[in-house]
Amino acid sequence: MIRAGIVGISGYSGFTALDLLLKHPNIIVKYVSANNTTGKVCDIWPKLSGRTNLFCEIFDLSKAIELCDVIFLAVPHTTSMKIVPDLLKAKIIVIDLSGDYRLSTSSAYEKWYGVPHVDAKNLKKAVYGLPEIYRERIKKSKFISNPGCYPTAALLALAPISSIFTELIDSIIIDAKSGVSGAGKKASVALNFSETNENFKAYKVLNHQHNPEINQYLSKFANKNMSVDFVPHLLPCTRGILETIYVRLNSKLSLNTLHKIYKRFYKTEAFVRIADIGQQPELKNVTGTNYCDIGLSVSKDKGLVVITSVIDNLIKGASGQAIQNMNIVCGFNETLGLL
Repeated sequence: MIRAGIVGISGYSGFTALDLLLKHPNIIVKYVSANNTTGKVCDIWPKLSGRTNLFCEIFDLSKAIELCDVIFLAVPHTTSMKIVPDLLKAKIIVIDLSGDYRLSTSSAYEKWYGVPHVDAKNLKKAVYGLPEIYRERIKKSKFISNPGCYPTAALLALAPISSIFTELIDSIIIDAKSGVSGAGKKASVALNFSETNENFKAYKVLNHQHNPEINQYLSKFANKNMSVDFVPHLLPCTRGILETIYVRLNSKLSLNTLHKIYKRFYKTEAFVRIADIGQQPELKNVTGTNYCDIGLSVSKDKGLVVITSVIDNLIKGASGQAIQNMNIVCGFNETLGLL
């Protein structure tokens, strides 16, 4: 059995990670912590009553190292980079769900997150945890930077077309919508029920911290500099992400050709499902799962591709993907605890 710990159990991603890990046949959760909450886990999260006797405490580095083989960091940005160096030194497997190690340079991190990066030396050590693309690198790593929720949906949707039809792409616009849980558990007037219910709004237009993450990895897929226009929106629902992605082409591409490419690209992937031609994915079919569903459309003049991508932001967009990455690192069946 692998001994696991979760730092940040009081947040939605930390809770979701624990909920999933308690069902995992090869994992025993030995340690959970939070910096603002202590007490019995089943008191903090009544949904887990009868399933665990764990006690949540303030984070203790030495105790976490002693009790764990793998640690999930479900913490806000700037927190992970203060913990990761000691965990790596202790040879703990680290799955970081924050944004601290997703960008490749400290200057990019400071530009988009507004604070200096205090562990720049480990930025290059982190492997980006998008299993469908970087599985072989993940297998060889003990330090995984879990992708953001918006980038997960976007990059899985764009990987085939950007890597195979790079020369055809003129521009990409990502129109993204997320449930309220994507903003975390912190109190905010903008996230109150009265503000979000029966409402729909854009936020951080062309200025979201996930934009450079998408650009960085899309450029790697295409083997050239790529840039998208990214506009996120807040949906009046708890969870789920739906992205409508518009790819303007400089040459014609048929829907049948595109569909065949996507089906072939993801034919061995357990968690990516390509919709049949004429069908579009829906949020209700992925919430509570680790699936990413992708739908494809092409304009009559064959010059515009529209890709629809849906995920559960707390599972495939966060904790489920983190466990998928852990399964790969530990040599388990990739779907364990997720189906």
